[in-house]
Parts: sequence; C-alpha cells; structure tokens
Amino acid sequence: MASTRSEDAAVPVKLAPVTSVVRSEPVVASGLVSSSEEARLSFKIGGIINKVYVKEGQFVRKGQLLATLDLTEINAQVGQAQFATDKAERDLARVKALYADTAATLEQLQNATTGTNLAKQSLTIAQFNRNYAQIHSTVDGTVTRKLMNEGELASVGAPVFMISSNRQSDWVVRVGVSDKDWARLKPGDRATVMLDAYPDQTFTGTVSKLAQAADPMNKLYEIEVRINPGAARFAPGLFAKVKLQPAQSRSYAVVPIEAIVEGNGKEASVYVLADDKKHVRKLPIQIGFIDGATVLVTGGIATNTAVVTAGSAYLTENSTVTLH
Repeated sequence: MASTRSEDAAVPVKLAPVTSVVRSEPVVASGLVSSSEEARLSFKIGGIINKVYVKEGQFVRKGQLLATLDLTEINAQVGQAQFATDKAERDLARVKALYADTAATLEQLQNATTGTNLAKQSLTIAQFNRNYAQIHSTVDGTVTRKLMNEGELASVGAPVFMISSNRQSDWVVRVGVSDKDWARLKPGDRATVMLDAYPDQTFTGTVSKLAQAADPMNKLYEIEVRINPGAARFAPGLFAKVKLQPAQSRSYAVVPIEAIVEGNGKEASVYVLADDKKHVRKLPIQIGFIDGATVLVTGGIATNTAVVTAGSAYLTENSTVTLH
C-alpha cells in the first residue's frame, strides 16, 4: 500500500535536453555623455583669486585667460628674490677682488659663487610662479563647472574650472561592464547609442578605450565609447543607453523557457533528475539572455544534462516524478 501512495504522489513530467549554441551576445549598459578631452584647471601656486573672467556654460578658446590671482604677495616674493640675487652678486664681486689680492681663500670664493647661483635659482622660481598665477584654457571648449569665485583662497592644485572640448570627434560615453563582458570587448567593437534627449534617433559608436583595472567602488570596468553626433547638438551629462556588439563570441547552454523556475534578473533555477531517476533536484543557473522560446545560460548547467519542462511548476526539491 505504501508504494501505491508513493506512485499516486509522483508528478508526471517531461524532459528536454540541454543544447549549446555559440553567439555574440550584446552588452547593454548606460552612462553619461562627456568629452574625451576634459581638463581640470588649477593654479600652480596658492593665493587669493583676484579676477574670474568666464562663467559656467561659456565657450572658451585654447589659451584664453580664465582667472588670475592677487599678485601683491607674489610680487613681494619676486622682489625679495631679486634683492637677494643683487646682494649675492655684489658679495661675489668683492670676494673675487679679494681673492685676486690673495686676501680671500679659494673656499670663500667657492662659497660666494654657490650663494649667487642659489639666489639666481630662487629668483627664477619666483618669476616662474608669478607667470603661473593665472589660468589659461588648454582646449577649445565649454566651461562645464566653475568651482571657485573671486576673493576665495585657491590652494595649490585645487580645481577652479572644468573644461570640456566641443569638437565633434571628442564626444564619448563611459559605461561600466562586468569582468566577463570586459574580456569579450576590444577597441573597435561597434556600439549603438540611444540618448534620452533624442528619443527618436540612434547614434553609432565604437569602443575606443578599455580600463585595465576595475573601479574599486563598484568593481566594474570602464569602457569608453566614442560616438558620432552627426547633426545633433551634444552637451556633457546627457544620459545614454549603449548596446555594445563584441566581435568575440561565446558558448551558451540552451534550455527551453518553460524549464525556468524562480527567475530573478540574471539568477534562476531549473529542475533536473536526481541520480536515482525517480526524484528531482533544483539547480541554480545564470541567465545570459532570452531568445524567443529558449534561454541562453552562461553558467550553472552542462550541455549533457536534461531539464524538466512540463510539470516543473508543481515540483519542489526531492519531489518524486514519473516520465511521460
């Protein structure tokens, strides 16, 4: 009687073989439009900002003066260095005269010469710093951000402006991809770009750069896609959806879509027969993408396996089954 009850409880199922296919799965990601030639401009020396000549959003030319520091303190430093140089040169002239009269030693002459050279170098440094107490644009582009204003104290190397190039050939989208997708991509792979700002247009692009290390925060690898704006007007910060088409293909396990249970994004499960052929066990898998009535699986199942199709919705782990 016990065996009869067990057979009554058995769930009738059908099996389907797991096959394999080689595909070049597209990589889909999103990012922001920016310029490949961006500059974070700062002063070489610290000081009070005296004048800012541009505003955010303003177009600037390469070499254009953007801001200057108050030169009061800097000019005083140059003056001090000049006075020190003049004094060192007078001292050297006196020691040379004394040395010629054997009233000074060779060591005193050498020390005076070294002191003069040091003073001249200090003057050169002070004059050089004065020349860099201003910021000039390094590219033809747009001031995307102005981070400081007149009267503020600018520290050494602190960004004051962010400039993005406006050349048509410089627009890129930077997106993050997983390590598996990164390994399949290479420079020159084609891309399709959709922008929220232009919902009815599709832009073409190519992979121009691949990061050689993952971002420590999100563990993704940055891919730079250079895009052709055509006649469209681009600006930094436009949201973009990118579909990358790798030239390198990969092998997938293929299972019928009705075999998938408990799917959640890229994670799902299927049922397969246990070793005794009378029960089933649940097998977690990783979904690559869905292709019509089949699912292409990136991991978790081998191609020499059979999965449960009809009847899978009525199963639990270790359910007893019968084949029909």
